[in-house]
Amino acid sequence: MTSLRVALIFLAIVASTVLHVPLLLAAALVKALLPSARLRRAFNSVLTGLAENWISFNTWLIDRYSLARFEVSGLEGLQVDGHYLVLANHQSWVDIVVLQKALNRRIPLMRFFLKRQLFWVPLLGLAWWALDFPFMGRHTRAQIARNPELGRRDMEATQRACAKFRDIPVSVMNFVEGTRFTPGKHARQASPYRHLLKPKAGGVAYVLEAMGDALHGIVDVTIAYPGRIPTLLDLMAGRVPAVHVSVRQRPLPLEILAGGESDDRVRRARFQQWINALWQEKDAELSKVLD
Repeated sequence: MTSLRVALIFLAIVASTVLHVPLLLAAALVKALLPSARLRRAFNSVLTGLAENWISFNTWLIDRYSLARFEVSGLEGLQVDGHYLVLANHQSWVDIVVLQKALNRRIPLMRFFLKRQLFWVPLLGLAWWALDFPFMGRHTRAQIARNPELGRRDMEATQRACAKFRDIPVSVMNFVEGTRFTPGKHARQASPYRHLLKPKAGGVAYVLEAMGDALHGIVDVTIAYPGRIPTLLDLMAGRVPAVHVSVRQRPLPLEILAGGESDDRVRRARFQQWINALWQEKDAELSKVLD
């Protein structure tokens, strides 16, 4: 029965993807042919509506067949037409399903910063492109140190994406740790947190500097999986008993980045301290569920 459940969920998701992606591409083409920027902005609602329907169908499948119990708190006061920066811890590809289940049609469609290579994922890459998901190089610090031009390109890609997002309701999604949590990564980092990797402030700072005055606030999401971190196969096979999701709205720390200091390094250090404090609070919240 488990294998049958997994096969049916997988085939249903594939069928939904095959249906929705051509519709998204057709809508993106119509948008590109519209004669004015105003009409193109108005047409964004068609694209986001298609994406939200796609997400809703996938969420229904998970609700109906995964057997997981979702406990979600803190959704009060969110605006579907707002502008948010969404921050979350990252443990599994299941996180994306969880975020979409918790926040779809409660806040604007989430846009993720994606590795440039993901554009070539069959069907999904084209869907992300049609929905204006930004693709970036995602270079390491060592690569940027050897070639600073790479860092400048990533910053410019962020600024171009944020310029588009200023004119439409949007939720800019950032996994602040930059990678999925594993015990090995946790040990190599000598992370000071029990359940989290060290947060990286750079991407968050770029977004706030580019569109901070256009954002309404931060949606801070903490995801916990009691027992063990699941895979997508675990979720489809009914091996995830519970998922805990805590959502908190936070004010934008724009005064930290504005700062007034002439030395950019000082401002960035202050912002890193702010996000470290947020991560300490998140780690304590995870400990209440997992320890």
